[in-house]
Amino acid sequence: MARTVRIGCHSGFWGDTETAAAQLVRHGNVHYLVSDYLAEVTMSIMAAQKLRNPQAGYATDFVTAVMGPLAKEIAEKRIKVVTNAGGVNPQACRDAVLKACEAAGVTLKVALVLGDDLQPRVDELRALDIREMDTGAALPARITSMNAYLGGFPIARALAEGADVVITGRVVDSAVTLGALIHEFGWGMDDHDRLAAGTLCGHIIECGAQCNGGNFTDWRLVPGYDDIGFPVAEVAEDGSFVLGKPDDTGGLITPATVAEQMLYEIGDPRAYIVPDVVCDFTQARYEQVGKDRVRVSGAKGRPATDTYKVSTTFPDGYKLSAIFMLAGREAVAKGRHSAEMIVRKTRRLFAEKGWADYRDVSIEVIGGEATYGPHARTGDSREVVVKIAASHDQKEPLALLGREIAPMSTGGVVGMTGSFGAGRVSPSPVIRMFSCLVPKSLVPVTIDLDGRRIPMQEGARAGGFSAAQLPHEAAPAPQLATAECREVPLLSLAYGRSGDKGDNANIGIFARQPEYVPILDAEVTEEAVAKYFAHRIQGTVTRWRLPGIGGYNFLLRQALGGGGMASLKADPLAKAFAQMLLDMPVRVPAELARELAA
Repeated sequence: MARTVRIGCHSGFWGDTETAAAQLVRHGNVHYLVSDYLAEVTMSIMAAQKLRNPQAGYATDFVTAVMGPLAKEIAEKRIKVVTNAGGVNPQACRDAVLKACEAAGVTLKVALVLGDDLQPRVDELRALDIREMDTGAALPARITSMNAYLGGFPIARALAEGADVVITGRVVDSAVTLGALIHEFGWGMDDHDRLAAGTLCGHIIECGAQCNGGNFTDWRLVPGYDDIGFPVAEVAEDGSFVLGKPDDTGGLITPATVAEQMLYEIGDPRAYIVPDVVCDFTQARYEQVGKDRVRVSGAKGRPATDTYKVSTTFPDGYKLSAIFMLAGREAVAKGRHSAEMIVRKTRRLFAEKGWADYRDVSIEVIGGEATYGPHARTGDSREVVVKIAASHDQKEPLALLGREIAPMSTGGVVGMTGSFGAGRVSPSPVIRMFSCLVPKSLVPVTIDLDGRRIPMQEGARAGGFSAAQLPHEAAPAPQLATAECREVPLLSLAYGRSGDKGDNANIGIFARQPEYVPILDAEVTEEAVAKYFAHRIQGTVTRWRLPGIGGYNFLLRQALGGGGMASLKADPLAKAFAQMLLDMPVRVPAELARELAA
């Protein structure tokens, strides 16, 4: 019987449930325990922590919730651990892990992957006239953090050197899985299809339980959210894998739940670029092979690029966000009017004090379907939460805004509750993202193990891929004849998943039945999606096909008000964008509309 490797992922972000690691260690029968802690903005948060405390700057949860309580069991079961919990301070994370192991009475070899932190070399890189990937903007004057997304080969090298635990800084999310597979199966840099398959495996499990029914469109079908099972991928040497979870846990694993996760936070599915390979997921297949078991295969790969993506963060003024509840008849109108009066008053006070106007103001009446814009259909809600968010170059004007909200509970529109949480809201720094490309030859990567520094040579190797090589997508199918058509919500025909990359949002959809694909092709076009989200986006919309699942991925540029911590929007990470699109009316033949309504 062919050998397989079992990999379990216990964390999709910094703050994921503390129950996951124990579940996988004790009940997952895993060879590897991997975790992803680093959202794009997390690096800047960690960088700020390290400035205040040289021993901070890593995901402390990895020590307190994983290695502390589980080190002895991990050692006894000979489970290898790979994580990017090192953040901006892998050395401090290693020291904390070694102390946890000592306290548990076990000895584990802990290796570091270093080289991603480029902030000390900002001046050198600035001289290269590096530009932002989407906008072409120059590198900002002040930098909070600057980290290259490294790949899986350094992780594989650390494991080959005998590491039991590998701690990295910024690596691409799927690399913690891919590195283990490169090590186990001896894949080389030219094994493009296998590297792509391993990347797809890592991409599917990198968000923890999200591939096991978390965030699934048909949420009512998912049992046991209170004890959801975390993913275990059983991977074969060719990179194909069966996704499962520990027995007797909640969640749901079907081709639909897994395909939804594949669509999460991707751009062109023909060219999902990671440091080790350029992946093509368009023909990937998802097959149910047992209860809560899905086999994934069919990913293809191309040679890697010769650059690393580099995630840079920089400070850009301040923002403040405050909420209050308002109740009674006409609550939506009263809530918006209250917020507008607060903003009008503070603008007058700014002028009197000689301060500049707000950079930006966002008023959202939550409960009034503010995120839906012109598609809202709430009627007269009698209970809403009003969110006022604003940005400014200075802290003082925003502090004044924070002080002027509460007085409206007695001198404003009736129904304002005056409940504002724990005290007065304070301004916070705005941290913006800047994504660029840096030649791999300029990013030396090393392994640190037992006091030895082991240099990697792969970073200097040039790649051969350029997105310009790919053909243009075919035009949409002809529109349906209007004569015998009816409108139904897209939800009747498709599943959906959305996510963010900086200021861009992606929305992936795929057909519930193969016969729906021509309808999606004709009705859910770039133009239709751009029109539906016109109230949210400032850039363009691009669509790509995924024939393997009868699906489409859309990239909505400049859709998130700056994205992440910089955004003033209630949904800065595009988590609800797919849900909004699934409510978009699409035309179908009248006979099909009757079947769907039955």
